[in-house]
Amino acid sequence: MLKHISFRQLLVLAFLLIATLLAAVCMRALSTLEDLTMQSRSVAARALDLSASAQFLRERSVVIERSSRQAVVLGDQVLRERFNSAAGEISSGLQRLAAQGVAIRLIAEWQTGVQSISALLNGTSDTALEREQQIVHQFRELDDISAGITLKVQQTIEGQNQMLLARFESSQESLTRQVFSAIALAVALALGLGIWLTRPLQRLEKAIKGLGENRLDEAIHITGPADLQMVGQRLDWLRLRLVELDADKARFLRHVSHELKTPLASLREGVSLLEEEVAGVLTEQQREIAQILRQNTSVLQGQIEDLLRFNAAAFEARQLHREKTDLTHLIEAQIEDQRLQWRAKNLQIQLEGTVKNIEIDAEKITTAVANLLSNAIRFSPSEGIINIRLSQQPASICIDVQDQGPGIAQADRERVFEPFYRGERQPLYALRGSGIGLSIVNEYISAHGGRLHLLPEQDNAPGAHFRIELTYAPTN
Repeated sequence: MLKHISFRQLLVLAFLLIATLLAAVCMRALSTLEDLTMQSRSVAARALDLSASAQFLRERSVVIERSSRQAVVLGDQVLRERFNSAAGEISSGLQRLAAQGVAIRLIAEWQTGVQSISALLNGTSDTALEREQQIVHQFRELDDISAGITLKVQQTIEGQNQMLLARFESSQESLTRQVFSAIALAVALALGLGIWLTRPLQRLEKAIKGLGENRLDEAIHITGPADLQMVGQRLDWLRLRLVELDADKARFLRHVSHELKTPLASLREGVSLLEEEVAGVLTEQQREIAQILRQNTSVLQGQIEDLLRFNAAAFEARQLHREKTDLTHLIEAQIEDQRLQWRAKNLQIQLEGTVKNIEIDAEKITTAVANLLSNAIRFSPSEGIINIRLSQQPASICIDVQDQGPGIAQADRERVFEPFYRGERQPLYALRGSGIGLSIVNEYISAHGGRLHLLPEQDNAPGAHFRIELTYAPTN
């Protein structure tokens, strides 16, 4: 299913997923806050009701005590009714407290005490003093019971407040855990989705880099969103087109070179016959023209052979035959092979460092080192020094070749590795080069997955400084 969704749609889905997660936590927090608010209001209302009932009990208790004592002394029926009315109101309030589970036992005792007082109000006048004393005693007990009920009400309110506070703390801890969990999960989702979504982009970058480095033998296959798969398919189509273009270019060069060689051979043969005076004696001017023709045909033949040689090198660069090679011995052999050239200019060649067995195509690396060394000899002044350094890095091996020649002009540095390009600075009294030596070195090093660098010139070390950087593949 994900293969049919575009990168933009997947990105939007990722954002929506993370936003939904955070929104869910926010909604949960709002719901918890609303519940706590309602509970707080309910507890406050209940506490207010309980406090009002306790206050009403204290106030009405004074009324019934005064009414009962007056009723006993005066024997007034109105006072008895006032007592019964006040006692009924108190009883109703206490029933509300009992309904909420507050001081049920004390409320029952209070009602029993009120009933006893009500019975004492119905006696005769001759027993009034005795009944008044009993009523006073009963009200003392009722006062104790009322104080107990008030204490129970206060304890109930405090308990409710403690429960509400505990609920607040529990909700706070729960919300804190949920928020941190949501943030951690959102970060994990963001990282996971980011890595998953950027992986196809990394493959695209690698594929484009491979095309730029002319690694056309590796097929390009991109998985992931539909639009990135389409880009991968287009890149693979481009790779195949580049392969076809390279093949067409090589075929064109072979045909053109072959077609040029035949008339060039005939032209050279004709010039030779003219110089040998087969068609008759040549004048001095005719002989000079014949020499010009011979010289230019030789130059043209050399250029055709350089073209074929570069084409062959570019083709062979794709076919590596790696084997265990002692790189130090390979460079020493090249220095010895070109001994006559550098001895003729009284040059010194200094080789530093040692690298033993590595997996390379020895023939192609030999050609690359030979071209760089020949180039350094050609540009070095008499009695100069050529430094060759081998160094082993954690992931690569470097071969540095540095001479003391005129160096490479700033304007030529970007194009120095282009085929048939000749720089501005050339050695005195030397034939002009073909311009393909460094191009061949670059082709062979790139085929190994390495890089050929032209390092910046330094004030204390003039001359050209080339570095071959090869991927490190040691062998035992």
